[in-house]
Amino acid sequence: QVQLVASGGALVQPGGTLRLSCAASIDFFNLDTMEWYRQAPGRQPDFVASITRDGIPLYADFALGRFTISRDNAKQMVNLQMNNLKPEDTAAYACSLYPGVPNWGQGTQVTVSS
Repeated sequence: QVQLVASGGALVQPGGTLRLSCAASIDFFNLDTMEWYRQAPGRQPDFVASITRDGIPLYADFALGRFTISRDNAKQMVNLQMNNLKPEDTAAYACSLYPGVPNWGQGTQVTVSS
């Protein structure tokens, strides 16, 4: 069974930056598209970004220009660099292998507040 563990979440002030990482436990990681999702309290999950095996990214509108997704296939990790964070970015963030669903139990909390 796939284990995907996200890390890097923290409390940060508006305008700050964070780098989230997601580590995968399986070696077929190289064959699949990886995705980041987020879920704020009381809301449905939102797609954040995805990246193909070949490194082609796709972003939600709110992430364009602020977030950058990347992957290290050798280390079986996918990262999410988040810049110019806003209070509305506050959420639990988790990753998944497309077309799976995020494991929120292995997600990481991002809180943007002054």
